[in-house]
Amino acid sequence: MTDNLKRPADNYSPLYFLASLGAGGLSVSFFMFLYFWVPHKGQVVPIFEDLAAAFGKGDIKMQALIVFCMVVIAVLAFIQFKYLIWNLKQFSRFKKTQAYEELKNSNAETTLLAMPLTLAMAINVCFVLGLVYVPKLWTVVEYMFPLAMIAFGWVGLISLRYIGDFLGRVLSQGGVFDVMAHNSFAQLLPAFALSMVGVGFVAPAAMSTNIATVTVSMIGSTFFGVAAMIYAIVAVITAFNSMLHYGTHKETGPTLLMVIPIMTLLAILFLRQDHGLHATFSAHAEAADGMVMMSRYIAIQVVFLLLGLLVLNRQGYFKDFVFGPKTSPGSYALICPGVAISVLLHFFINVGLVKAGALDKFSLAYWALALVAIAVQVFMVWLMLRINKQHFGKAQAKAVPAE
Repeated sequence: MTDNLKRPADNYSPLYFLASLGAGGLSVSFFMFLYFWVPHKGQVVPIFEDLAAAFGKGDIKMQALIVFCMVVIAVLAFIQFKYLIWNLKQFSRFKKTQAYEELKNSNAETTLLAMPLTLAMAINVCFVLGLVYVPKLWTVVEYMFPLAMIAFGWVGLISLRYIGDFLGRVLSQGGVFDVMAHNSFAQLLPAFALSMVGVGFVAPAAMSTNIATVTVSMIGSTFFGVAAMIYAIVAVITAFNSMLHYGTHKETGPTLLMVIPIMTLLAILFLRQDHGLHATFSAHAEAADGMVMMSRYIAIQVVFLLLGLLVLNRQGYFKDFVFGPKTSPGSYALICPGVAISVLLHFFINVGLVKAGALDKFSLAYWALALVAIAVQVFMVWLMLRINKQHFGKAQAKAVPAE
């Protein structure tokens, strides 16, 4: 490809892993429809046999729902793996360039965490695909849980290595961290990666019947969850101080919304731990406690959503980078917060309000709230397609200056 015929994505950044991450998150978000609306007695999540039974016994609406979700989940998973493979190839080449060495010696070194973050999401998507498409999966699932924890542990070690390289450099040497360039929440990416590993690591605790598997899952997920919270608190406080002094860096403005997906991941992590404690160790929790806990996480999300949208609107970010001619790989950071809000709303409605008896399932009020979550999902699909077209669409020839 010649210099005057390039796509924005040809100027590679590790943040392009977020293109894969967003599609993967959307794929999992449509599993929420099956999770909460298709009966699945006997296990925590719906499996292929549940979908087949519901399709055979259900009315046309249930059949349409199942077909729609299976198709959309598969399409979005395909998009995720397409961009994951592309990113891994580009990242391998990028590591051999001078630009990579410069990145490794700047604040932007933490953008490398986008890679393990996306790998952890890919493992989650593989699990969802197995539930939806693989018959008799539950007969061997106890053998799969240790393998899943090994996979998430491996991704967690990659994350910790990158974090260690960054913190080892900036904390052992004075003056190498640019405080002026810390005027966004870009440094939350390590916390995002750790929380994604944690929520994947905790899945066996909620689904396994083997006490050893549940115990290891509990302990491992607690480590990654606590590490994510500590890192997030430090990064938010120090970044906010820098933003108060220097304003928010416009191109990384979408990172102000990164708290939102971290909150969703931590909320689901603790919900899964509560379920594991209840099912395996007979430690019972009241349904109302879960409702209140999720309310708190949603409150945090709303606060940072309002803050982020306020700053992005004041800076004209959407006009320039979403609807305008400018492009930035950081635009992909807009997708995950929307997906996260939608997913946590589904949990809040079904596991919080309905389970606590505050809302009747499939009532008018139920559907009014569910439609909010669905509308956000649909908008995020549109946004993903829009940003993909901007960055990966057909290359346009640049104007050649007159001689």
